[in-house]
Amino acid sequence: MRGGNTGVDASNNQTSNQTVGASSAQCGEYSSQLMSNGQCRLMATLPPVGTSQKRCPDMFRCTDDISYWLHENQNRKEQLEELRETMSELQEELRNHQHRVKFECCMMLCKALSLCLCLSPSDGRYLSFCPSDCASLYYNGVRRSGVYTIVLSPGATLPVYCDMETEGGGWTVFQRRRDGTVSFNRGWSEYRDGFGEPRGEHWLGNQNLHLLSNQGHYSLRIDLQDWSHAHRHALYHSFRIEDEENQYRLHVSGFSGTVEDSFGWYHDQQGFSTPDTGNICAEISHSGWWFHQCFYANLNGVYYKVGLAKNLLGPDGIVWFSWKDSDFYSLKAVTMMIRPRNYRPRLSP
Repeated sequence: MRGGNTGVDASNNQTSNQTVGASSAQCGEYSSQLMSNGQCRLMATLPPVGTSQKRCPDMFRCTDDISYWLHENQNRKEQLEELRETMSELQEELRNHQHRVKFECCMMLCKALSLCLCLSPSDGRYLSFCPSDCASLYYNGVRRSGVYTIVLSPGATLPVYCDMETEGGGWTVFQRRRDGTVSFNRGWSEYRDGFGEPRGEHWLGNQNLHLLSNQGHYSLRIDLQDWSHAHRHALYHSFRIEDEENQYRLHVSGFSGTVEDSFGWYHDQQGFSTPDTGNICAEISHSGWWFHQCFYANLNGVYYKVGLAKNLLGPDGIVWFSWKDSDFYSLKAVTMMIRPRNYRPRLSP
């Protein structure tokens, strides 16, 4: 009788004739051989039927030995898997450390020469220093989502949250709502400069978003979640905003996604407004946004837990009208992020 095969068909592998362990006794014998593919093959042979009790006092002696070796083999497999996971984590840490070192070197050059040679993402090439967005970080080997520093202009740095997982990664997040810990009822200067922390709820800042979205050709993705834990997204092929002189006017087009569009078709070509600029929609909504008599989508509105807006003067929640054909239903979570239109994950190392 033979037992303990690891599951690999012996006909598909050649044994190396290297005996790892062997034993013989009155009741039979067993051996283990190392296969050419690195796996072990265990064999046990029991004595012929009719062997006397004197020669084989314990008929299960050999099978006990085989069980022991199978257990040892399983332990070694688990140890190897743990080592693989540890190596993967160390490789990820090394990539992130390389990014930090390269970035620090870049900033030293910027300070010394007042010049940072960063290429635009529209060129389709990325240098190993001076990351201009999260896509350029991904192209240089950074794979873990988190907060990283990018360079928008010579000597000007900006911490941003990079989503390196959604649809191939490389997304630079500029807005996030998820728990109501940060008020979005802010004035023009705060929306211009940004507020909140990149890891939590925040607005990256209209000026930063202007610089970021105009250094190449960008796409916009909006992830939405309601209070029933339903997830949907909207994707816009083209996205950018103008400068402050032009009220950070919105340009967005090319919709696709898993939710009906409530943003692009109505808010495209609109300037940004805040409650302190005299815009009645911004005052009622208690937020800054690209309003247009007033909105079909406003993702900077008041955070209402359980999703029901309560403002008697008008809707002021986190609204995506087509979600429930209502502007009084307020969403639970929203993320707005951009990446270059020509982004290709397979081109990265």
